[in-house]
Amino acid sequence: MGMKEMREQSFPSASLEDWKAKSEESLKGRKIETLAKDTYEGIKLKPLYTRQNQTVASPFPAQGDFRRGVNALGYVSQEWKVAQKIHVDELKVSLQKAMEKGQTAISFEVNDAILTQLEDLEEFHGQYPYSLNGKGYHGQLLDAVSRFASAVEGTGFIAQDPIAILAENGAAEGNVIESYKELYESISSAAQTLPNVRTILVDTTPYHNGGANAVQELAIAISTGVMHIEELSSCGLGLDKTLSKLVFQFSIGANFFMEVAKLRAARVLWSKVAETYGSVNQGMVISATTSSYTKTIFDPYVNMLRAGNEAFAAVLGGVQYLHVSPFNEPEGVVTEFSGRIARNTQLILREEAHLTKTIDPAGGSWYIEHLTNELTDKAWQLFIEIDEKGGILEGLKQGWIQSEIASVREKRINAVATRKQTIVGTNKYVDLNGDSLNIQEEKSEKTTGFIKPIPHGRLAQNFECLRQKASLLKKKGNSPVLGLITLGDLKSHKMRMDFVQGFLSPGGIESKVSGDIIRAEDAFEFIKETSLRHYVICGTNEQYEEFALAVVEQLKETYPNVQLYLAGIPEEKSRWEQAGIKDFIHAKSNCYETLSSLLDDMEVGANE
Repeated sequence: MGMKEMREQSFPSASLEDWKAKSEESLKGRKIETLAKDTYEGIKLKPLYTRQNQTVASPFPAQGDFRRGVNALGYVSQEWKVAQKIHVDELKVSLQKAMEKGQTAISFEVNDAILTQLEDLEEFHGQYPYSLNGKGYHGQLLDAVSRFASAVEGTGFIAQDPIAILAENGAAEGNVIESYKELYESISSAAQTLPNVRTILVDTTPYHNGGANAVQELAIAISTGVMHIEELSSCGLGLDKTLSKLVFQFSIGANFFMEVAKLRAARVLWSKVAETYGSVNQGMVISATTSSYTKTIFDPYVNMLRAGNEAFAAVLGGVQYLHVSPFNEPEGVVTEFSGRIARNTQLILREEAHLTKTIDPAGGSWYIEHLTNELTDKAWQLFIEIDEKGGILEGLKQGWIQSEIASVREKRINAVATRKQTIVGTNKYVDLNGDSLNIQEEKSEKTTGFIKPIPHGRLAQNFECLRQKASLLKKKGNSPVLGLITLGDLKSHKMRMDFVQGFLSPGGIESKVSGDIIRAEDAFEFIKETSLRHYVICGTNEQYEEFALAVVEQLKETYPNVQLYLAGIPEEKSRWEQAGIKDFIHAKSNCYETLSSLLDDMEVGANE
């Protein structure tokens, strides 16, 4: 074949039915529809997206609905800012080191100690943009930075969201109008000395850390932005000035494509709001942070992978500022090493993954574009619902928003408890040799009255508390151990034995395995040797029917205080329960509840 013929060759076209047929062939008879997945947003993810799912989108960034970004050349002309938050006490020294090693924005956790060092920022002012959520220190930060001789050169954002502060901390009473007046005064005061610094924030982090889904985060963001416009307008700040001072802050979760689409949908939604108000300033500046909700204390190095996945999604989504959480941040101690790894995660995406070389690499993906549209539609509907209830503040006052988020949070917690959702190193693939750590309960205090706070925490906390309980038992000399009575040869019981060991490990429970049990006497001898209170019988269904039931009856008669469990679900559960089986351990079990019950029982036994 000549070169000409080779150039004219093409792959045969395949229809959707052809794809379905080929897929079902590899699925061995299962329908391709069984691969569809329901999300917490109420969206069904299809296993295949085709040209039929293609939607009309903006052909270029900085045009149309801004889904493709606010800069015409994307990161090619304007890279995102590496805005790692400094967590140490010596601000000047720490910032200097960070800037030398790739940091490109001034960012730190604001606290009372930092306030005494703000004059040290003058050395960096004008060279690097700010990336600061001022929270309760907003006015003090702006005043301090405004005192610099060259303050007019400042860029970036030093901003505050009074609604997010209420949602995070709650309030027994309050006057939000006064909060907006204070915000307006801070904005006006800084307008002369810091004209290029953005000072108004829409912060969705408290809702994300409370378990909200992407639709809720988007609707709340837009509703908060609208309230900012309305309240600041009442104070005397013009529409275009407000829009030019706004920054939106999002936390980026674990569902990679959902998070990419979330950021794209946010720009679509905000452009629609700004257009409705009649403004041409329809672009959205986004600051992002990788999620603290998805991180774990045990097996903390896995957090590097989680943060890398989330940072990648944030960059593809088109953020302007990004903080990557250090892997040991949940422990409350961020080291120089963990901070360096977090910063280098961004540098790898920028320098080695070459994400600054392509304009909007996610653009045109049938899957991402379709998902963006679904999120946009659902978030707009929820925004309208919030608006009909009186807006974001009224929704929080009534407790309706807290309730809606709590509903999603419970679904997430249940999915983790039943291991439908995997947290590597926490509820599956657990390393029992990991460090023993003190888990601090992360719950907001309940507040009655004006606004109840949205409880915040991490998805892994329940299982981490089980691990801590197991660790405390071990320290008291009562190691949580469960015996496995394995029936027949290794081939017969290995599959269920491995499953049970993996099921127990998220609770910090170790196991002792018997030899090959072929008679009741073998089981009696194993129980006598180990002197444990809890045992799981592992074998095949055939072995269960042939002789295991009789073994259970004899064991309960001889050892009435021993708690027996069965791996798997037999056809007639009642027969086994009558014989003495306390519970059944299988793939549909609620892992958290079973382990919690086991540890409680072990704790009681240890105290007897």
